[in-house]
Amino acid sequence: MTQERTQDTGRWDVVVIGGGAAGLNAALMLARARRSVLVLDAGEPRNAPADAVHGLLGREGTPPAELLERGREEVRAYGGEIVTTRVDDVSRAEAGGFTVTTAEGRAVAARRVLVTTGLVDELPDVPGVREQWGHGVVHCPYCHGWEVRDRAIGVLAGGPMSVHQALLFRQWSDDVVFFARGTTLSGDDRERLLARGIRIVEGEVTAVDLDGDRITGVRSADGSTTARDVVVAGPRMTVRAGFLAGVGLYPGEHPSGAGDHLAVDGRGETDVAGIWAAGNVTDPSAQVGGAAAAGAFTAAQLNGDLVQEETRLAVAAYREPADDRADTTVATAR
Repeated sequence: MTQERTQDTGRWDVVVIGGGAAGLNAALMLARARRSVLVLDAGEPRNAPADAVHGLLGREGTPPAELLERGREEVRAYGGEIVTTRVDDVSRAEAGGFTVTTAEGRAVAARRVLVTTGLVDELPDVPGVREQWGHGVVHCPYCHGWEVRDRAIGVLAGGPMSVHQALLFRQWSDDVVFFARGTTLSGDDRERLLARGIRIVEGEVTAVDLDGDRITGVRSADGSTTARDVVVAGPRMTVRAGFLAGVGLYPGEHPSGAGDHLAVDGRGETDVAGIWAAGNVTDPSAQVGGAAAAGAFTAAQLNGDLVQEETRLAVAAYREPADDRADTTVATAR
């Protein structure tokens, strides 16, 4: 079986780098497909500051750590292995496939690599934002909108998606203020905000004011403070993919302008044959459910790719001279 072949060769069918929703769901699919799967996870989930996962059918309100632990158990139940470690490098192996090197110097051989390392949120350099990130400071209306409904919301401009964020959060509250932070709004954007009853505060923001673990307002450079309960900050989203430089694979700017990403084809394979990617590392806007679904889809495509490779090798062996096949058949019978 596949597991036995891997043990003989010392090479995994698939090494999954990243153990979030995308990586674990991919590993689950691959393990159920009788592939040998190793998940290498640094243990730094992007949604760790959040209290709960939302919008995930059947798991609404589940704490992120609880969801991941359940996923690990499911992967292990089908023979997948999970190791907590950081990956430093991916390189091509002389015998084919790839060598994945961890921070401890362990070298792991893989036929295929699936990257599901997700993103790092680069937060605005405004005092109070980092302290309240994932609680009073949020970024996704579909993740947090219900929890902050009908409250006084302030949106900090910080990228091409800021106006869109303000218009979205207006769905959950009629008290939304847009802090321009020195950005120049187009006439159309300004009109859209004002038409929806969103007040615009010009000038820089110097701090998000806190009272213990609670936000009280947003302080402007002129010394004034606008009372707010919740702050929306749109971070720049940067993928964790520096370890791919050894195979010449680098992230590029995402079309949304919200950050960078690894480009993949319709199946989930990158420009480097044999290296696949899924989840937030390819789609910055994917929520937990979307990332998990992407992991499942890409795993199925990757397994199909391995089946095609194995079939090509089997056909080549089958086409050996008839005498060779006959000798093999006799030897096997004995």
